[in-house]
Amino acid sequence: MSSKAQKRPAVLNILLIAVLIVWMLAAAFPFLWTLWGSFKVEGDFFSLANWSNVLTGRMTEIETGGSFTGQGYYGAWIEEEFWRAAWNSTLVCIFVVTISLTFGTLGGYALARSTYRYAFWFLLIALIFRAMPPITLVSGYLPVFFEWNVWGYLPTAIIVLVAINQPFTLWMLHSFFKNIPQDLDESAMVDGCTRFQAFRHVIIPVMWPGVITTGLFSFLLAYNDFAVTAMILDKQNQTMVPKIASFLGTTQTKGNVMFAVAAVVSTTAPLFLLVMFFQRQIVSGLTAGAVKG
Repeated sequence: MSSKAQKRPAVLNILLIAVLIVWMLAAAFPFLWTLWGSFKVEGDFFSLANWSNVLTGRMTEIETGGSFTGQGYYGAWIEEEFWRAAWNSTLVCIFVVTISLTFGTLGGYALARSTYRYAFWFLLIALIFRAMPPITLVSGYLPVFFEWNVWGYLPTAIIVLVAINQPFTLWMLHSFFKNIPQDLDESAMVDGCTRFQAFRHVIIPVMWPGVITTGLFSFLLAYNDFAVTAMILDKQNQTMVPKIASFLGTTQTKGNVMFAVAAVVSTTAPLFLLVMFFQRQIVSGLTAGAVKG
């Protein structure tokens, strides 16, 4: 029996492939252009006279003696200590994902198996809380943080990001748990497992793709956050996104814009690698609703 692709006319297959190639190039072009330009000087990458200077590197060769230069990366990572912001972002992401998934899996499982009506209202309140703009929540936290003298520290930002992210993880994991038959829990407990043992040894292995997917979204929230970290963290504890904004806020200083370009590439590259590495788990997690008893 022939496949659907074989049933389609050859011209249509060629057209579909061409559209996919064009779409992939259009999607990848901004990053590839920024990656290429990050090895040029500001006079080439932001040339008003001739945009092709970024391709030829005319000003880069005049200023540095070569068509490519790593001055942007050196200035960002060494001179401006972007490595410190990268380390802060790593710590924030690790703790936010770990705490969010720990409470999210336990809470989502409990709410999914609960027979009481309060579970629905609890999820509804969580959804309303998640729908609020984060900036409104942060503004309410600030007076307390100032009074307790905890403003500017990483643990404070982690607590706020977890509070903002937790309703999302609860809803997402709750929906995954609802699609897992309750018979699995009951069978495990009939065989002698406690409720927690059934959850750990039977449900979580089935739920693993969903946990990874939820963890990835939690990671992206913490990794890409600007509003919370910019308002709560001081200059010494900045994460990567506010640090990039500080480069762009000082464009009058020669080279700072290229520091920002290099920092953008450095920040974006790990996301590509992360998605490529976990792509199978992400797809499995997003289609986990297909699990049926």
